[in-house]
Amino acid sequence: MRVLKFGGSSLANANRFLEVAKIITDKAQQGAIAVVVSAPQGITNHLVYLADNIASKTAIDQGLGQFQQASTDIINALSNQLSGFDGDKVKAHVSDLVGQLDRYLEGAHLLAYCPEHINARIISLGERVSVSLLEGVLTAQQYQVSTIAPEKFLFTNNASLNAVADLAKSKAQYAEHYSELSGIGLMPGFIGTSADGQLTTLGRNGSDYSAAVLAVCAKADACEIWTDVSGVYNADPRAIPSATVLDYLSYQEAMELSYFGAKVLHPKTIGPLAQHHIKCYIKNTAKPDAKGTLIGNERSKGDSVKAISNLDDLTMINVSGPGMKGMVGMASRVFAAMSQANISTVMISQSSSEYCISFCVHSADAKRAKKSLQQAFELELFNGLLEPIQLQQKLSIISLIGDGMQQQQGVAAKLFSSLAQARVNVIAIAQDSSERSISVVIEERKATDAIKVCHQNFFSHHQSIDVFLVGCGVVGSELIDQIARQQGALAEQNIDLSVYGIANSKGMALQSGGIDLNNWQAFIEAPSQRVALTVEEIKNFVRENHLINPVLVDCTSNEALAMSYVEYLEQGFHVVTPNKKANTDSWQYYQALRTAAQHTKRRFLYETTVGAGLPVIDTLQSLFRAGDKLHQFQGVLSGSLSYIFGKLDEGMSISQATAIAKENGFTEPDPRDDLSGMDVARKLLILAREAGMALELSDIEIEPVLPSDFNAQGSVTEFMNNLVQIDEYYANKVSQAKSEGKVLRYIGNIIDGKCKVSIEAVDGTHPLSAIKDGENALAIHSRYYQPIPFVLRGYGAGAAVTAAGVFGDLLRTLAWEQVS
Repeated sequence: MRVLKFGGSSLANANRFLEVAKIITDKAQQGAIAVVVSAPQGITNHLVYLADNIASKTAIDQGLGQFQQASTDIINALSNQLSGFDGDKVKAHVSDLVGQLDRYLEGAHLLAYCPEHINARIISLGERVSVSLLEGVLTAQQYQVSTIAPEKFLFTNNASLNAVADLAKSKAQYAEHYSELSGIGLMPGFIGTSADGQLTTLGRNGSDYSAAVLAVCAKADACEIWTDVSGVYNADPRAIPSATVLDYLSYQEAMELSYFGAKVLHPKTIGPLAQHHIKCYIKNTAKPDAKGTLIGNERSKGDSVKAISNLDDLTMINVSGPGMKGMVGMASRVFAAMSQANISTVMISQSSSEYCISFCVHSADAKRAKKSLQQAFELELFNGLLEPIQLQQKLSIISLIGDGMQQQQGVAAKLFSSLAQARVNVIAIAQDSSERSISVVIEERKATDAIKVCHQNFFSHHQSIDVFLVGCGVVGSELIDQIARQQGALAEQNIDLSVYGIANSKGMALQSGGIDLNNWQAFIEAPSQRVALTVEEIKNFVRENHLINPVLVDCTSNEALAMSYVEYLEQGFHVVTPNKKANTDSWQYYQALRTAAQHTKRRFLYETTVGAGLPVIDTLQSLFRAGDKLHQFQGVLSGSLSYIFGKLDEGMSISQATAIAKENGFTEPDPRDDLSGMDVARKLLILAREAGMALELSDIEIEPVLPSDFNAQGSVTEFMNNLVQIDEYYANKVSQAKSEGKVLRYIGNIIDGKCKVSIEAVDGTHPLSAIKDGENALAIHSRYYQPIPFVLRGYGAGAAVTAAGVFGDLLRTLAWEQVS
């Protein structure tokens, strides 16, 4: 025999009943079966609401009508779709059930109180409706049906609303009443009976448990749980879309998963099946041919961690104080108080100093638990031997589960590294001696983030980069194009890089699921998509969408945004930027940036602030970490000035060279920003600070390209027209240098702790003499590199190389150390 159980989602409407009947009749061709059914979807919740609102006559009257109408709708639909379905007979039976419900509710209303045994009778009527409907369907299809009444054999303890079955007595009674069951057995789930004959229920969603008990009593070969998913997943698929179905679980793994929140299984279900070695299958009603998950007796093989589960809506209770230490029996008194209050303890943790016992209960039981403890320890609390009982609410338990975890090194370390990556604080930890599960208590609001990172690191090995791009000008637009081109290649490397926000002068446009980069221009222009560019707005978006690796990419030169980097770092964002304003503000702010990054374990990456795409910053940081020390630095640090001064060598005037550089996009829109020398000064200051020099921008000696007596006022057009006035001045300087066998270069120098940017005439032996056409070059004289300097050279201007450098920094935000 096989026992089949169908949940409420499988019986939501007439079509679902017909699908279930098809599965049942197909199985009946293969051998004897018994079927356990839940109430149609939503019915039990409705009945619980009625029992909880017993004082309201209006709620009762409306509820009765809604209960009958929901049943009648299914009956009418079945009558229309299924020939031979006796709708009148089923309606008469449902009408009897409505009459019973009316009497229970009326009596409880008169008492202004609903006793638990009456509550049990009220909330169990939905399963009886399902039996009547399914019996009508199967009878119409010419199948013989035998109704199994759980009141006759499924004996439980006296807990009316969360009863536990007495398997030995139930087996004996089943053999007495149903030893020769004929046809298809049909039983309402969720229902039992106490020794004194009162109806009990097996806890919410307890029909799975009913099926397990029936399977034991009927000595079934297997128990099949049919639901709306294709098996047990390695994580909650609602939170983790990439979660996969597990082919096999051991009984022990299944019990751990069901206990710690796996919605597919009732926690009590596996115990009876494991005790009697009955296989259990989890199957999908909508996909009956899908393999599903098999739960059996063999120990799982393969991956050390089989699944991740979470149990929400928990409260941690802390019992602590000097009276705990060394006192024999304190723990037993704590949990005796919970037992007397009929409160289930979910997880326990105790400090090694014996000063504190912490345990989790379901939040619905928290107030009762506190009251029970206050009564049990009244004297200790009064005399100050115990501190006031503390409740910490809105918590979740995250559990790693797997037989293969036993004696497997590194699992706990990987778990805690993952939680750190998700910026999740661990409140308590528990692991049993079997090493089959590790559980941690965390804030409920961070549970999805924790599961997402753990699933990535233990199963998918995918890493994510969640980008918020500010500035979609020349560099920003190029960066978007580069990301769009590379997304396929990155996906092949298990890297999910998505742009969730793009900001321009009008605000930040955000899109859950990521922006379509092939149509981003139109998207950001839609007013409905835009929000203000603030840390709070973007932080709320990240939290609502459970993004775990958010990166702010600033492709502007905006000073106000640069001054907010510390806030972004403190809120969990990496910051990637070619904007030099933050690193060249005060030394105090420079230090604050690094402190914030270190404290929050976020990355502040600014490779492109010096040398565009050249690996300048990373190279210097590696040298200095290895113990090198800067003695002297010389560099051509401006791609635009490299281009302009290179053209002067070729005989071009400075006005012509500047105009071409502007036309080619080498300069800023206003070339005065380049010719002032301030851009080079900022880059030189960044390099000096990397070398440990606590300098300010005002400490840099700057010789601008424009002569001091030149009038640089007016519009950009006026300025460009007036630039011809200094052509002769530079022609003379170039001629003088050439007569000495030298060329002019705009160079940044660091020597003896002092920084200067100026025009220099250098000969052919100088490492910077050949630098032109937009190239940058840096000559580093250090402890390790002398007398011949270490030289970095390459293009230092242009949107493509700058965007590529930013892209490279983006990829450095990946937490590769988390994957092993």
